[in-house]
Amino acid sequence: MEERAWTVYLAGEIHSNWRKELTDATIEADLPVDYNTPVLDHSASDDCGVAILGAESDDFWKDHKAAKLNAIRTRTLIQEADLVIVRFGDQYRQWNAAFDAGFAVANDKPLITYHDSALNHALKEIDAAALAVTSSTEQIIQVLRYVIDGTVPRS
Repeated sequence: MEERAWTVYLAGEIHSNWRKELTDATIEADLPVDYNTPVLDHSASDDCGVAILGAESDDFWKDHKAAKLNAIRTRTLIQEADLVIVRFGDQYRQWNAAFDAGFAVANDKPLITYHDSALNHALKEIDAAALAVTSSTEQIIQVLRYVIDGTVPRS
């Protein structure tokens, strides 16, 4: 019997290569996972509304258009996901990542958070809603391996 592929949405910070590291580790671990992401080109994400729907003289409306178009993708992919991983970095305020985490939980999607321990206090409410709180790619791979096939790492 062929294993089904798990669909995982990778939300959160876009300024590091954490998604590539996780994808590479998933391939190396031979896990049946397909990843989806938001648009990772920051300029495209910020400018999609005015590029598609027309210019705006006020940045509020420019951002409003972009946020709505990006929400079509984000909401759809989160709703279709088997689980959601949200990465919080330490460099930027990440209200969009917090919103994605809340949206996932509101849609009854299992949530895994990924961040350094220095953010534990700031993210305590989000971590309380997560089913796993991780601080490394290795931990995420171990969580995925366990939930997919029940394998616990041997020490």
